[in-house]
Amino acid sequence: MFSKETLFALSLFPYLGFLWFLTKAGNTPRLALVGFYMTLVFVAVTIPAGIYAERVVGESLANVDWLHGSAEAFLTLANVLVVLGFRQGIVQRRSPDLGQDSSAHVPKS
Repeated sequence: MFSKETLFALSLFPYLGFLWFLTKAGNTPRLALVGFYMTLVFVAVTIPAGIYAERVVGESLANVDWLHGSAEAFLTLANVLVVLGFRQGIVQRRSPDLGQDSSAHVPKS
């Protein structure tokens, strides 16, 4: 029915809608929001990497370790930013007097 490339392209529209609503809501921690947008950078890097792998190397991206790993690094960075952003938001929510510096928070035993 649909090729995987078509489904991949169509999947961007719901994600862009998600980003739009998340941004418009205004209550998402900034660092987490940057991480969600960084996922688009991952997609932007993965597409040309996949084309290069197929046309130049003659393999799918998943079979070219150095290229696949390089592209996946962007996804890892995006995930780390999302986690750190929400962690920062939770710490600030629990201790509003700490402001932006979450490193001063020491959990109570």
